[in-house]
Amino acid sequence: MTHTDPPRTDPRRIDVHQHVIPPFRGGAMTGRAGAVGWPAPAWDERSAIAMMDRRSIATGVLSYAAPLSGPDDPAGAREVSRRVNEYTAELMKNRPDRFGHFAALPLPDVDGALAEAAHALDELHADGVMVLSNVHGRYLGDPAFEPLWAELDARSAVVLVHPTAPPVAPVPGVPPPLADFPYDTTRAALHMTVRGVPRRYPRMKVILPHAGGFLPYAAHRFALAARLPTGENAGQPGGTPEDFVTDLRRFYFDTAISSGPATLPSLLAFAAPEHILYGSDFPMLPEDWGTGFDAALDEYPHWEPGRLHAVNRENAELLIPRLGMP
Repeated sequence: MTHTDPPRTDPRRIDVHQHVIPPFRGGAMTGRAGAVGWPAPAWDERSAIAMMDRRSIATGVLSYAAPLSGPDDPAGAREVSRRVNEYTAELMKNRPDRFGHFAALPLPDVDGALAEAAHALDELHADGVMVLSNVHGRYLGDPAFEPLWAELDARSAVVLVHPTAPPVAPVPGVPPPLADFPYDTTRAALHMTVRGVPRRYPRMKVILPHAGGFLPYAAHRFALAARLPTGENAGQPGGTPEDFVTDLRRFYFDTAISSGPATLPSLLAFAAPEHILYGSDFPMLPEDWGTGFDAALDEYPHWEPGRLHAVNRENAELLIPRLGMP
């Protein structure tokens, strides 16, 4: 039986998809947004907390969702990731009740990413790490990244895979965040799955933003990859299409920009109930746009008892127990 009573806004949401823009990166972020025709995001601690109060968000887990440097500047990526992570860690240290932290890693520099992950998780007490869906055109199933996944799996770490522009031309007239970002999330998840990453590293908990792109809707179509000869998909884990779907269901999914009347039912039908998390995508998604998606989530008429609260809070507490502490 479905729950048909009008749901009430949960006053204690945990937002696993919220972004930080340190003051020393504001210009870079504004320039990047302008280059793709997207509203320039602005962020500071006070406005972020005010936004969370307006939207019933108790805690926002912050991440820096942009390339750290150009493809030929690994030293720059290491420097920027360290500065961003130490800035965000200080925010979390001062307000652990309001902020969490997914640390930026300087991929494709695997040695740098391993060092930064250790520093962030051990010294800065980050709640997890964040990587982009592709790094200068290299996707996350790349064998070169195996040492990082092995280390994060050993730590049972939480990993947010944030989308970025794919290495293809955008749809004319459509900013990449609208079409290309969910496309690239899907590509990243498929590449990891075909290469067997979720199966080999089951203790690593990977969050896909925006309901996983197109993955829930097309998961059983994608599972036909299991029927292809393994020689054409080196690294494919093998098994049946059902096994492939099981691997896809290992991912976690957030609801940012994804509570529309077609998207939400697809996500709920596919994802494990405890693997769906609330996300706002603030400030990359302007607040006045995001509140409409909040309302759609709250007003969805077919929630089973307790499931909306699980999405809003309980699932995040299971994933990151610190967030459930009083």
